[in-house]
Amino acid sequence: MTSTENAKPLVLGYTDVHPFSKVNISDRASVQELLKTILDPLKPHFSPLKATIRVPGYTAVRFDYKAAEIEGICRPMWGLAGLLGGGGEYEGTDWFIEGLKAGTDPENPEFWGWPRDNDQRMVEMCPLGFTLAVAPVFWDSLNEKERTNVENWLGNSINQKNMPNTNWLWFRVFANLGLKKNGGKYSQEKIEQDIIHLNSFFRGEGWSNDGPEGIWQQDYYSGSFAIQFLQLLYAKLAGDEDPAKATEFKKRAQDYALDFIHYFDEEGRATPFGRSVGYRFAMAGFWSALAYADVELPAPLTWGIVKGILLRNLRWWQTQNQIWGATGTLTIGYSYPNMYMSENYNSPGSPMWACLVFICLAVPQDHPLWTSEEEPYPTNLLQKVKALKHPGHIISYLGGHRFLLSSGQACSYPMRATHAKYGSFAYSSAYGYSVPTGCFTLEQYSLASQLGFSDDGGEFWKARRLCEEASIETYDDKPVLRSIWKPFPDVKVKTYLIPPVEETPNWHLRVHKIQAGREVMTADGSFAICNERKGDERYLDLYDSKTCEGTLPKIIGNYDLNTPEGSSPGSIGSFAVSKGAVGIVSLEKYCSRTAMLVNADPNSNLIESRTVIPTLQHTIKKGETVWYLTAIYAKPSGKDVLPETYLDGWDKKPDLPQWLRNELAAYVAANTF
Repeated sequence: MTSTENAKPLVLGYTDVHPFSKVNISDRASVQELLKTILDPLKPHFSPLKATIRVPGYTAVRFDYKAAEIEGICRPMWGLAGLLGGGGEYEGTDWFIEGLKAGTDPENPEFWGWPRDNDQRMVEMCPLGFTLAVAPVFWDSLNEKERTNVENWLGNSINQKNMPNTNWLWFRVFANLGLKKNGGKYSQEKIEQDIIHLNSFFRGEGWSNDGPEGIWQQDYYSGSFAIQFLQLLYAKLAGDEDPAKATEFKKRAQDYALDFIHYFDEEGRATPFGRSVGYRFAMAGFWSALAYADVELPAPLTWGIVKGILLRNLRWWQTQNQIWGATGTLTIGYSYPNMYMSENYNSPGSPMWACLVFICLAVPQDHPLWTSEEEPYPTNLLQKVKALKHPGHIISYLGGHRFLLSSGQACSYPMRATHAKYGSFAYSSAYGYSVPTGCFTLEQYSLASQLGFSDDGGEFWKARRLCEEASIETYDDKPVLRSIWKPFPDVKVKTYLIPPVEETPNWHLRVHKIQAGREVMTADGSFAICNERKGDERYLDLYDSKTCEGTLPKIIGNYDLNTPEGSSPGSIGSFAVSKGAVGIVSLEKYCSRTAMLVNADPNSNLIESRTVIPTLQHTIKKGETVWYLTAIYAKPSGKDVLPETYLDGWDKKPDLPQWLRNELAAYVAANTF
């Protein structure tokens, strides 16, 4: 291959299926084939001198477009390096080598440019540094001048630059490590200093914050996207000369694995939470790194279990046929192209961070990851409900899906939809989470698994973003999340999140004590669910027990509470049935909330592009204190779940736990005159 004319573009037409979805994933060779279906569509998008890849999309980001195109060529190197490092071959490797030569040459018209402080180029130095460390063909293909160019651009150009006080510091470590592995000019001092500082993020039992003390942000960057992942790669590459850190990082990974397994379900889906979930199958990257670093697995994990988690995740993504652009490249989004859920640093090339999952290809063929028989998800070996102290989550296996209750985390800087990505009450592997599409009315706010407040009659809404307090408490030997938060300075909310119990496995409870210093409307939302009929994809009608789909009450309009068909008493509740069932009901007897359906704006949910959200609405007068006792129903669809059973648990409402009854009784007694 010597020119872009040799690269025949992939064109996905009306009925075409991406080659990615045609691979029969079963072993190492099939995963190699899978990676190539991602790399091949990039070929027509290389620049003339191969320094960058312009992934189709053309949407802007907070950094310059040159940096976005550098993402385009460097991020696929995660996968390419894994492939080459494991002894595999790729006929397009030469283009990436030529890109490295051109991009780091200041005299080349496609020069990548010198990084400034806090420059996006720093991020792309990480996969590039790793590639140099594990794929000798890159360094070996450079002449003396080209090696000097790489030394000057990679690592040494940023060793005196300011970097964000986050996981980014690992990127400088790997820039220097890649040079070190090849005898290039590097800074051991920076490697040591950065790791010392990164270790200050560690919080215990495997978990690290994505930032210093005072920040509570433990999302996929704490694991697969950066910190755990890169700790393990460091342990593998630097273990011989730095055995103490390697041992410590492997120990952290053992502890983390016993928690992180709870973020995946039996079908292979990861539970979306936090930012950058548009990196898709990178969410499973930790499991690849675990094998690459030869970590001894803690019981009850086996390599057959790890293999199953990893391969099932890739297989699930094979079923998501809308993640591709017309020429076969990954798009910004989750289960379909979606800018609403993106971050301001997501360029068209950003989703290629997903390629880090293919580090598993650097794992030798004789490793037990590949030689073990794939095992099913170990549901029966794990607790049905478990509190995870460090991320502030309670994980539930009850009710047919993996979901987590959450309180306390928040992004430490302004981010689009931050209240939805970190502040929602529940996150589900089946239903994902929803983000706002605008700032006018409930349709656009899409308050799935959130409690919203409006003081202007329903035009603007505020939900939980920051918690003044958040903790996991134990009542009757069961974990409960408690948080204190204020949507307005004079509106105080105490929230309890109570996981399901065996008797009512499809229900969890949200309890809110609200002290209102102003009059506010409230909207309490369940999970969002697909708003399409099976036969013709039109929106759901009134529930039909024969077709096992529809809503109750009828979808009318978000503020039309006067049409009888469009609302019902809160004690009756509302539900929607399509791909499973979700619903919401109020259990309090002294507050008359109204149940209805929010016809959420298209493209507000990560997984389904058209959704409806069963919701309870109410108005609290200024000076009032009210308790909301909310029960949320969820029973997802599944291979062995019959549609006629979707509502089987609806009529059996959950009981309030005794400790909560006692607190309510004490409140009533103290406020009765």
